[in-house]
Amino acid sequence: MALTGTTEGRDRQPSSGLPGLLDELRWRGMVHQYSQGLEARLATGEPIRGYNGFDPTGPSLHIGSLVPIFGLIHLQRAGGIPVILVGGGTAMIGDPSGRTSERLLLSRPTVEENIGGMQAQLTRFLDFEGTFGAELVDNYEWLSSYSLLRFLRDIGKHLTVPYMLAKDSVQIRLEGDGGLSFTEFSYMLLQAADFLHLYRTGHVEMQMGGADQWGNITAGLELIRKEFGTPDGQDLAYGLSYPLLTNESGTKYGKTAAGTSVWLDPNRTSPFAFYQYWLDADDRDIGKYMRTFTLFPRERVEELEAEVAARPEARVAQRAMAYDITARVHGEDEARKAVRISEAAFSKEPIRDPETLEQLFAAIDSFEFTSEDAAAGALRIAVVSGQYTSNGEARRAIAQGGLSLNDQRVAGPDAAVPELLAGRYLVMRAGRKNLRIGRLKG
Repeated sequence: MALTGTTEGRDRQPSSGLPGLLDELRWRGMVHQYSQGLEARLATGEPIRGYNGFDPTGPSLHIGSLVPIFGLIHLQRAGGIPVILVGGGTAMIGDPSGRTSERLLLSRPTVEENIGGMQAQLTRFLDFEGTFGAELVDNYEWLSSYSLLRFLRDIGKHLTVPYMLAKDSVQIRLEGDGGLSFTEFSYMLLQAADFLHLYRTGHVEMQMGGADQWGNITAGLELIRKEFGTPDGQDLAYGLSYPLLTNESGTKYGKTAAGTSVWLDPNRTSPFAFYQYWLDADDRDIGKYMRTFTLFPRERVEELEAEVAARPEARVAQRAMAYDITARVHGEDEARKAVRISEAAFSKEPIRDPETLEQLFAAIDSFEFTSEDAAAGALRIAVVSGQYTSNGEARRAIAQGGLSLNDQRVAGPDAAVPELLAGRYLVMRAGRKNLRIGRLKG
């Protein structure tokens, strides 16, 4: 399936091909480190297969997955063949990298369901047809065929315990309170076995991943070297890692300020909420985000950065990027709808259109109320909405003039609820940014 959407500069093909891939990734801030020989291999211009692993630990990818996804997009656009490895086998074990506690182990039926959801989402980013069509493989196909004795003989013998203990992902867990189970300690061997299998059966020469995966990537390189040898110092396979994006608290990128993940599945994160997440990006981050999460060419990124510097209040870069990534993930129609909802929600003009109210009710914080709640007055509605946890908290907000219903300031706790919009809606604003839509039950 071809890449979807036609937003500005989205899929313009780079002219430099594989020899220019590292330079393209460098200016986008997407290179953490890479193994010896990769630059020379890419300089040949010969097509290369590169893979990135995704553990199907949930039914949807989230925005933390977008860094490796865009890495695969750049590989494909440059003339490489992206291979998506879904960890149907390793998801049943759990990767200790970047974690302080052990993952819950998943059943095979759950993993299969999760893989189906991920595959559908990936078709919005990568072309799965043609000469450079992306390939999707599940490591359960080969890992499940190993017996314990065969695995120890064919894989375990090649990597020493001191070698594995030296990896950062292992050291961090060993220093923690929970320690590291043998199950998770074996994950490095399983991922190395993946690389060996893909190299042997599909001539996949490169593994890509986040910086926290570098230890696992290099373990795979070591295993391939041990298995096939390296005559005359020849590099047989290669690794490339991306810097980890983190939020302000230093934890892994991909969550809102409230600590919830931003999903690619519209049933878990609405297209409006997805769009709004990017629209709210800090001016200090938007340049980095545009480089990483769009295919805007350099001149367009620099033009938008200049707009941020000259007119930060206009949020031109945030709007351009939010639309582009929302259109890629959810389609052009949903992106346009998200823009309309956002403009209505944060406009100074009252919201009166029933269709817009219904869309807002589905997209943002919302609540339902009864006719008895409405008759009881503004104070009851303020608490029923969930905006305030108690009558006392709601009274204080009202006294400070911080609450309005249907764009009418609530004068006091005994104030009546204004006439419902379209016979069933209330627009509640608390302060400058908190907006909730209420709907009459029934």
